[in-house]
Amino acid sequence: MGLLARHGSRVAITLLPLVFALLHAVGALPMQFLHRLDAILYDARLRATMPQTLDPRVVIVDIDEKSLAEVGRWPWSRNRLAELVDELFERQQVTLLGFDVVFAEPDDSSGLKRLRQMAEDELRDAAGFQERFAKLQSSLDYDALFARSLANRPIVLGYYFTADREGRKSGVLPAPVMTREALQGRPIAFTRFNGYGSNIDALAKAAPVAGHFNPLTDRDGVVRSIPLVAEHEGAYYEALSLAMFRMLVGRPAVEPGFPRERLVGRDYTGLESVVLRRGQRKLEVPVDDRVATLVPFRGPGGPAGGSFRYVSASDVLLKHLAPGELKDKIVLVGTTAPGLLDLRVTPVGETYPGVETHANVITGLMDHRLLVKPDYAVGYEVVVLLVAGLLLALLLPVFSAPTAVLASFGVVAGLLASNYYLFAVHGLVLPLASALAMAGTAFALNMSYGYFVESRSKRQIADLFGTYVPPELVDEMVKDPRSYSMKATSKELTVMFCDMRGFTRMSEKMEPTQLQELLNQVFSRLTDIIRANRGTIDKYMGDCVMAFWGAPVDTPNHADLAVKSALEMTQAVVQINEAHRTSGIPEIGVGIGINTGTMCVGDMGSDVRRSYTVIGDAVNLASRLEGLSKVYGTAIVVSETARRQAGGFAWQELDRVRVKGKEQAVGIFTPLGPAATLPRELAEELETWEIFLQAYRAQDWNRCDLQVRELQRFAAKKYLYDLYRERVASMRQLPFDPSWDGATTFETK
Repeated sequence: MGLLARHGSRVAITLLPLVFALLHAVGALPMQFLHRLDAILYDARLRATMPQTLDPRVVIVDIDEKSLAEVGRWPWSRNRLAELVDELFERQQVTLLGFDVVFAEPDDSSGLKRLRQMAEDELRDAAGFQERFAKLQSSLDYDALFARSLANRPIVLGYYFTADREGRKSGVLPAPVMTREALQGRPIAFTRFNGYGSNIDALAKAAPVAGHFNPLTDRDGVVRSIPLVAEHEGAYYEALSLAMFRMLVGRPAVEPGFPRERLVGRDYTGLESVVLRRGQRKLEVPVDDRVATLVPFRGPGGPAGGSFRYVSASDVLLKHLAPGELKDKIVLVGTTAPGLLDLRVTPVGETYPGVETHANVITGLMDHRLLVKPDYAVGYEVVVLLVAGLLLALLLPVFSAPTAVLASFGVVAGLLASNYYLFAVHGLVLPLASALAMAGTAFALNMSYGYFVESRSKRQIADLFGTYVPPELVDEMVKDPRSYSMKATSKELTVMFCDMRGFTRMSEKMEPTQLQELLNQVFSRLTDIIRANRGTIDKYMGDCVMAFWGAPVDTPNHADLAVKSALEMTQAVVQINEAHRTSGIPEIGVGIGINTGTMCVGDMGSDVRRSYTVIGDAVNLASRLEGLSKVYGTAIVVSETARRQAGGFAWQELDRVRVKGKEQAVGIFTPLGPAATLPRELAEELETWEIFLQAYRAQDWNRCDLQVRELQRFAAKKYLYDLYRERVASMRQLPFDPSWDGATTFETK
């Protein structure tokens, strides 16, 4: 509450970016630049953590420019593709084959269709032709040849979904891996498509397992993820990479992995995972709110990327590979040829082969190393924003600019480190942009507010109090300028009057300019002592300086500091006099009066001239005490109230006095120095002095004479003892007065 009272505006300014960041996080006020920044940060983390090593388990058979030049333009005839499949399984002995291409139309390149028409029409009566056609028909049916090579082999075909107005459909879809009933009526936000382009019926029957190869393209045109399971007309179909992995591990069933209902309700629109179950064994594949998985890129793509081995398809067809060179490998057939339009923009390359995205997902599934943006990402983002935002709101307003910079960097470093740790160690992709933007904006607004608003208040405080208050106190005040003002208020303070002795004598012997220089020198020395002890200079009055402690900055030990200043000032005068004796300048002395009490402090005066000062009876008493220093022959006279609050000093009581304008007598004292260093002889002297004062106030003059002689043995030339010796001699002539309270009355100021 104190922080809000002192820095409410600055706290509010700091919290403003937090409010907008929270609105963005919960989707009430989405900001595209933050989504874009999150994508950039994700890409940077991904590139920083890629293994960039070769995975020898997966090989890409590449329909590249070389293959197109040696075999012919795409699409190749299906009999060549049959040869490719046979080579891979029979001679190379691969484990699994997947196609990142689709065979959506029949292959008529053999001329079989035209020959069939001729056999049915103009040449139906040509016996020789019919006989020859019957022998050639099976060898010219390239689709059938290709289907036979696909049949009964671990092969996964590829196809694609579309989402357009017409919703065109071609080819045959594979069996879905999940039905709507499995979702238990939950509104899961699958990626939905209304059309598809799949393989022709003959091939789909020969190789019934197929997976879609659709990527998900983000708003910035970059492919970062694939829908692991997608929806079409109420049925759910797996991606090519998932289909190949399932075939590799024995075709486990695919089930939805629901988040726990105690954490989210049944109306939650995402899945926590896709569960692969085979008997009692299961594997949970984490997915995001679109039932998609982020592609765990291993490194830069393409043949030179170093993540996977690329083999030119023509080298396979032409048997340039040694037998068994690809034994036990998982093979993907795809293309890097630019003309075949299967190059993607990804976080790790702008011309990344689409087939390699599936290779990355397959290896990620095998290694259980998939990145995921979890379903609790929004909750995490809100918590991080609240912690970081409130921390900045509490710290920045009270810190100096350098410390605020360090605190802000610390918060940002903590955000980066924790986010990177969760990413690199646990594979969690969690939002970061909103927190960084919030922290940066909060810092900028806070510093701007401090510079343009609070610095003006601080300059005003410095201008108002700089000539009265020590710089270190001004530094404290400018930290919270609203807590200080010139408005008059009553509070307990300690006030000091210090008068220079011998000034009149010097003025008679010195030139005005010399006198001015000397006076400035002495006052500067005394002022430095006052300011070093947190005192506030009230005013200079001729050869007198007035100061007080406890305002404008609260100082609990104001009486202590005032007495300490007085002792240091008397020591400074001794040093000044030593220099004066050397220079032949008359010596000076000081008389100091100190009192503690309630007084009015503030900006006072007329419309023409005003000053920050103190007034009141307590101030007047201090002035009277300064005058009494001459009477008692001591440099410092302190009231009893000030003495009680100034602990740690050794004191000698001077008298009880009743000054002009005051009916009540007050005790007056002089400090002798720190009590801890008081010499034993001086302690004995003070004990004797206390006995003398008791006898004096009891009007026991004979005893007083004895104690005075004892005191003069301690300090023969001490003016105070001579004063009281004369008082005793004078009062001995008077009769005993039972009403006398032992106080001395002064009728003059």
